[in-house]
Amino acid sequence: MVGWLFSRVSRCAMLVLGALAVAGCQANFPGGGARTVSPDRAVPVAILLPYGSANAGDSVVAQALEDAARLAIGDLAGVRLDLRVYETAGDATIGAAAATRAVDDGAKVILGPLYADVAAAVGVAVANDNISVLSFSNNTSVAGGNVYVLGNTFENTADRVISYATTRGRNRIAILHANDTAGNIARAAVQSATSKSGATLVAAIPYELSQEGVFNAVPVVRDAVREAGANSVFFTSAYSGALPIFAQLLPENGIQPGEVQFMGLARWDVPSEALSLAGLQGGWFALPDQGLSAQFDSRFQAAFARAPHPLAGLAFDGISAIGAVVRDAGEISPASLTQPSGFAGVNGVFRLRADGTNERALAIAQIIDGQVQVISPAPRRFGTPGF
Repeated sequence: MVGWLFSRVSRCAMLVLGALAVAGCQANFPGGGARTVSPDRAVPVAILLPYGSANAGDSVVAQALEDAARLAIGDLAGVRLDLRVYETAGDATIGAAAATRAVDDGAKVILGPLYADVAAAVGVAVANDNISVLSFSNNTSVAGGNVYVLGNTFENTADRVISYATTRGRNRIAILHANDTAGNIARAAVQSATSKSGATLVAAIPYELSQEGVFNAVPVVRDAVREAGANSVFFTSAYSGALPIFAQLLPENGIQPGEVQFMGLARWDVPSEALSLAGLQGGWFALPDQGLSAQFDSRFQAAFARAPHPLAGLAFDGISAIGAVVRDAGEISPASLTQPSGFAGVNGVFRLRADGTNERALAIAQIIDGQVQVISPAPRRFGTPGF
């Protein structure tokens, strides 16, 4: 998913919706244990949100996440959850203290926090209490042990796009990425997906993230694509980065989208101006099930008289997953949270992996005459084409 970046690159912050990668920080903590619960009684659930942050935008996101969580609780059948809100101020130390207090207050599971470094600190703080942490991050460097990431990851998006490309014969792939921590995280995700799909990585082309660096990279990219015989170029940048420049200059320098398939890690329909870029016509990118997303947007709008923040659905998904395992398993544990059948999310089905990462259903879309057309629908269950 794309374009909405809540990152603090210097402190391994959360990346949102697939725009750019963020600096990673590796956390080390033991795996979570089981917490037995009864669906006949209200189960205390702590939600850690960045209320109190010096960044005004954090409070906006926090309110959207809280509202979505409460909306999800209203949908639960045969399960009662007692949602308790704790402020983190977007700070790792404050977040860890809040998590400890939540456990002391009786919380059986933690939903949140938002930022990856806060999630890592929270995971460590409650690891010995058999508490699972369902964070809103998509930074896989903090996934594992008792911490799960709910956000759509680069790996998940890259797997879907590359897998589709391979089935269409676009299996000689050149990656175009910024020469920084963010770009290298993105490159690694695409490289891994390429290897798993059986495609061939013929070139990985870095560029300096500056106007001069992007302009200077164009002839290098052109020559590398031609010499390597690439039949597709995978862009890791979003519209807010180098993508518009490459989309214009590569065709002008002989790399035509009709001959070489352009595809991306970010969503190319956000902002809508991206759809008009001539170089992106015919390009492929991944996005969630738009029908399901529209349903959630409509419900949220009706309930709170405003459109949901793009992250709001993560809180809804987290509550849905917690409610499902409470009802069906009677415990919140790694085994119940990582059940193979997964859960129904507001953007499609998803499941959590034992390594703390996730798989989310995504569609493949193509830009045709400035419009988005879905060319491979998002699967509605696991084990079907697209997974």
